[in-house]
Amino acid sequence: MSEGLFVIDRNRTILSYNHSAMQIFGIDSDVKHQNLLTVNRSIQFQKAIDEALCGRHSSETITMDDHCYQILANPVVQPTDSSTNSTQGEEDIIGVVILAMDITEREAREQYRREFSANVSHELKTPLTSISGFAEIMMNGLVRADDIPHFSKKIYQESQRLIVLIGDIIKLSQLDEQSELPEMEAVNLLELAQHATELLEESAKQHTISVSVQGDAGVIEGIRQILEEMIYNLCENAVKYNIPGGTVDIGVDARKGKALLTVRDTGIGIPKEQQSRVFERFYRVDKSRSKDSGGTGLGLSIVKHAAAYHNAELTLESVPGKGTCVTVAFPLYDGSENAE
Repeated sequence: MSEGLFVIDRNRTILSYNHSAMQIFGIDSDVKHQNLLTVNRSIQFQKAIDEALCGRHSSETITMDDHCYQILANPVVQPTDSSTNSTQGEEDIIGVVILAMDITEREAREQYRREFSANVSHELKTPLTSISGFAEIMMNGLVRADDIPHFSKKIYQESQRLIVLIGDIIKLSQLDEQSELPEMEAVNLLELAQHATELLEESAKQHTISVSVQGDAGVIEGIRQILEEMIYNLCENAVKYNIPGGTVDIGVDARKGKALLTVRDTGIGIPKEQQSRVFERFYRVDKSRSKDSGGTGLGLSIVKHAAAYHNAELTLESVPGKGTCVTVAFPLYDGSENAE
């Protein structure tokens, strides 16, 4: 069993334990017949044992070597002899069975959810506060007639920001739960890349960015809608965080059983210490620039989840002031020769 197991008597003497317990608690020699204190002296661990020795089931959480463990302690009770008319008491508890379960991943997920909920609340509150403020001023007649179009535009922009944000949250939720997703099909990455550049053509012109697409078909098995969103987000970031007169080169290359999608830009780049965090939800390298460009902070997180859903490897290389290159390596579709 993967859980650590100890059996102790009323005096906390170890009667039995398993190999997993040795690994979890770093035991490198025989501890049988020794006191359980020799294994772990943490307050939470001892509290769990104390509760069990008092006849109560106990659960505590301890942290060791960057791992989180749930300690479950249950009393072992010896049946009383009914003929003696004695009542079951402390003397009937003859020992404790202890289980140690690694809950590191579960705790990380819970922490992730808590942080995500807090971030969502903050991100939703900001545009809603603006909308409420503008609407209140207009409702109270404190706006000149000439200023009404300006305030109406602000309300519209903030509402659109909310719509985009909620849409991104829904997409991430679907990827997390892997629910309500269409069936996979043969998808041509080169066609999706070309379509993304068409959608970004106006934005690229405004930023005087030159965008090019080249490569092979790179047919993979996937969900078209999610892949379109992934490629669009990568290309949009390459345009938004570029420099005036910069370039964005999108390539699709099929080789060695992989379809490689590469998005390379000559933009502002990402500092090395922040590169491991750019795919986190709501994380922004340049917060002021992200806000001005209307970013939700969820685009790269969608890219990361979409890559994981399609069993693709995601890598990022970036040098501040020189640009960024993101590569997504997908498994090639087995039936690619029959795909359109």
